[in-house]
Amino acid sequence: MVVSGMQPGEFRRNISHRNMRKLVVLEHISLDGVIQAPGGPQEDTSGGFAHGGWVAPYSDEVLGTALRKQMNRSFDLLLGRKTFEIWEPYWPNHGDVWPNANKATKHIASNTRTAGVWQPSVFLSGDVAAKVAELKQQDGPDLHVWGSGDLLQTLMKHDLVDVFWLMIYPVTLGSGKRLFAEGTLPATFTVTESIATAKGVMIVTYQRAGALTR
Repeated sequence: MVVSGMQPGEFRRNISHRNMRKLVVLEHISLDGVIQAPGGPQEDTSGGFAHGGWVAPYSDEVLGTALRKQMNRSFDLLLGRKTFEIWEPYWPNHGDVWPNANKATKHIASNTRTAGVWQPSVFLSGDVAAKVAELKQQDGPDLHVWGSGDLLQTLMKHDLVDVFWLMIYPVTLGSGKRLFAEGTLPATFTVTESIATAKGVMIVTYQRAGALTR
C-alpha cells in the first residue's frame, strides 16, 4: 500500500483547528494486543492463526449493549480490502442485525479492486493516507474502522486516528495480527468512558490528546 508523502502528524497539525469527521477505530483486542479473527475459526486464518473466535466465551448483556450502541450510530465505514472481503458476502444478508452497515458508504483501501457488489462502496488506491485525510475534511458522519489491521498501520503512522474504542479481553493469544504494530507513533490519550463487564472485558474509549511529553 502506498503511503502519503506527508510527515507523521502533519495532517493533524495542519487542520487540527477545523471541525472535521472523526476517524474511530473499534476493535476486539486481547491483552497482548491481537485483533485477528475475533468472530470465528475461519474468519482470518492467515499466518496460520488457529485461535479464531476467541471472544465467544466473553459475550454478555453489558458487552452486547455497548456494541449495539456503536452499531446504531450514524457512520461511514473505512475498511481494508481483506476485512471488506470477509464482510461483503455476509452483511448484505444480515441487514436485520446491523442495517447501518448496509446503509453506510464503504471506503475500501485496495490497490487490486476497483468495484464491489456491497454498495454503496468507494475504493481508495495509491496514496491512501492522503485520501483518508481528504475524507476527514469532507461533510459526513464519522469514519468507523473495524478489523483492517494492515490499513490501521498506515492510519496510525500518519496520525489520522482520533478515537480508539477498544473491547479489551482477559486473554492472551501469543500470535496473530496486532493493533499496535509498526505504524504506532508516540502519543497520549484521554479515557473518556470505561465499562467493565462481569466476565472481565474492559470497554474503553481513548480520545487522542496530543504528543508524548516528558
